[in-house]
Amino acid sequence: MTTASASARQSHDTIRAVQWHGDHLRLLDQRLLPAEEQWLDCRHATAVTQAIKDLAVRGAPAIGIAAAWGVVLAVKQGAPLDQALAQLRAARPTAVNLMWALDRMKVRISAGADAAALECEAQAIQDEDLAANFHMGELGAALIAPGSSVMTHCNTGSLATSGYGTALGVIRAGVAAGRINHVYAGETRPWQQGARLTMWELVRDGIPAKLIADSAAAHLMKAGEVKWVIVGADRIAANGDTANKIGTYQLAIAAHHHGVKFMVVAPSSTVDMATASGDDIDIELRDSTELLSVAGHRTVVEGAQAWNPVFDVTPASLIEAIVTERGVIEHPTTERMRAVFGA
Repeated sequence: MTTASASARQSHDTIRAVQWHGDHLRLLDQRLLPAEEQWLDCRHATAVTQAIKDLAVRGAPAIGIAAAWGVVLAVKQGAPLDQALAQLRAARPTAVNLMWALDRMKVRISAGADAAALECEAQAIQDEDLAANFHMGELGAALIAPGSSVMTHCNTGSLATSGYGTALGVIRAGVAAGRINHVYAGETRPWQQGARLTMWELVRDGIPAKLIADSAAAHLMKAGEVKWVIVGADRIAANGDTANKIGTYQLAIAAHHHGVKFMVVAPSSTVDMATASGDDIDIELRDSTELLSVAGHRTVVEGAQAWNPVFDVTPASLIEAIVTERGVIEHPTTERMRAVFGA
């Protein structure tokens, strides 16, 4: 990377939301953004588990990183490890990075690793994620024609990872390289991660962006204002089907109809070759009150019911490219996935 590109990257990369401080884990509480920037100090594995459940920390890579540090806290405090691992694993069932990180920590535990060795392992997981994000940013940005406008969904930036981001990392790299001149961020109901978090990151890092209502996406595509939709993933199946924040599937359908390209960006830890297709992915259902309220204030008549799936699955047939740190899989199929990730 040239000095100029490194400097440009740094100017669009100022956030680190998961921080280890030797005896505790500090998490930027994403439930309060953008109104307040408050940090949670997690000193026990149970506190990390609760932060994951409550969405104080969110985004598949960040969840896995936080869980790894939760294991370190459990070992340092002599907490029952089987119990701590089980609780952390159950915190969010769809994000495969959580299982991947915990399995990696468990392998080290089984090999007799002490607290210091486990701390090194958790730090390695975090450092590797950041390096992967930088590399994915370069790979994804190279696919985008100069001067393009792009759309994104949910939050896939520094808040959702160790830093820089997955899909938002591609956007950061694309802006720095002059390939992206404008970003449209969908609000992402019901938690409004796009409105609250992605816009906070984009404005903070000086990236030209506009917020749109989720329901405005197809209209914007029809107007020819968008060349790529760039999203993250919480789990990618062996055939390339991708689970991501609810609303992603309808974006992919609209993009396909309007000739807009669709990119999924995620680290290899998000790829689950043991899951054959999206039909086999466990979709998390959350409390219906999240849909019946905005920022904790009830907006729907009492007695109304709601269905609140957190994710949906985009078929591989609607995906132009899956970008990972191992490379780009264009028009993903089982065979093309296996060529990169094995059986």
